Amino acid sequence: MNTNEFVACWKAHKENLLAAFLEPEPENKSMVAEKITLLNLRPDQLPIMRDVVDGILTDALYSLLLGLAGAASIGDIQQPYQLYDESGNLISDCDELESQAFEQFHGDTA
Repeated sequence: MNTNEFVACWKAHKENLLAAFLEPEPENKSMVAEKITLLNLRPDQLPIMRDVVDGILTDALYSLLLGLAGAASIGDIQQPYQLYDESGNLISDCDELESQAFEQFHGDTA
């Protein structure tokens, strides 16, 4: 796995969470989806809720990736981390992780 694939996995995870939280009748409705349903939002409010949840997930996962790259703090600690696959191969250097995270999470909106 390389940096691009690693970040793409997190981006796909974000999209899966977004769907699980906002699909009207998912097979295994999450607690978040249940809480959103309890809001009884009007149809015209659902795109706004989708944008809010999408923004929350994007910010959380992007900041996690920046924290691993050493470009942001995780808690009170800011330092770069090295990521290895299970075979001991280096997945990414910090600069590449930061740039891929930006490209995949914000590149289409920047």
